[in-house]
Amino acid sequence: MLRHALSEILDREEFRDPVLADATVTVTEIRVSPDLRNATAFVVPLGGEGDPELLTALRRAAPFLRKRLGSSVSLKRLPQLSFETDDSFDHADRISALLRGVDPGPADEDGGQDGP
Repeated sequence: MLRHALSEILDREEFRDPVLADATVTVTEIRVSPDLRNATAFVVPLGGEGDPELLTALRRAAPFLRKRLGSSVSLKRLPQLSFETDDSFDHADRISALLRGVDPGPADEDGGQDGP
């Protein structure tokens, strides 16, 4: 629920900060602490490359975004927002590249079956 609301705010809101005004950001995940006091939003800018300037701008805008979230969702406690770059896509690409580069051994050429 928080991820959808934050994505919509980032998509539709007009920001005074030029970095955020020109940015297209995808919120891939929000992890909320068990006590609901803190939430970490994992974001990826369009193009998938981590932009430290964008992350800094999002951190500056966190109080404003939290206030906007408060009017979008009804929660007993609205968490403090923090932002991190989501590197899971980069990690998945590295794993895929490693798997494509693996040379199957002779036992794997027949589908991994042992014996005749």
